[in-house]
Amino acid sequence: MLVLTLDQRGSRNGVDKIDGLLARLHANPASKRFVRDFERTAGDEVQGLLNHPDDAVDVVLDVVRAGDWWAGVGVGPVREPIPASVRAANGPAFINAREAVERAKNTPSRLAVVGPDPRTAAEAESLLALLSAVVQRRTGPGWEVVDLIRQGLPQKDIATDLKISPQAVSQRLRTALWQEERGARPLAARLLTQADQAAGAPASTSGRD
Repeated sequence: MLVLTLDQRGSRNGVDKIDGLLARLHANPASKRFVRDFERTAGDEVQGLLNHPDDAVDVVLDVVRAGDWWAGVGVGPVREPIPASVRAANGPAFINAREAVERAKNTPSRLAVVGPDPRTAAEAESLLALLSAVVQRRTGPGWEVVDLIRQGLPQKDIATDLKISPQAVSQRLRTALWQEERGARPLAARLLTQADQAAGAPASTSGRD
């Protein structure tokens, strides 16, 4: 399974942003598939339990977009039966998530992946770091079109909504590296799947883009 631990950056000197993050996570369409929903587990941390690697990729990149967070992905088994609250759950995946979020504080991408197979975890982390760089560098106009394209709107409708030409929509998508991100997301999920299978507890995939 996959445990995501998210730690607020600079929380000692800033505003508590946990409630806003939880609202963002709960609004994510993938939240319906979470094994255990995200909860505040410490003063400046939230944690969730997932079993779909593509959902984990989606959450990590959404958190990167939000900013202000370190993200640790822990891969491995979880002790069963799983309690109703993620705060009461434990197992190797939770230990790995703790190690990952601490290591994330020393990475430029602000994320890390830890699992029983260090090589596969490192490969997943490298690709997520590359995707996070794309997300972090995307401009407001780029996000306008990417958000609408992810909702399933045709480019001509996006052009109408934004009052720009279809050519401008295409240019924004190219500048935003949307096709590159879209193509790399399934590979990142596949690497997380392989990392989880190395733990002897295969994760399932949902088959989404």
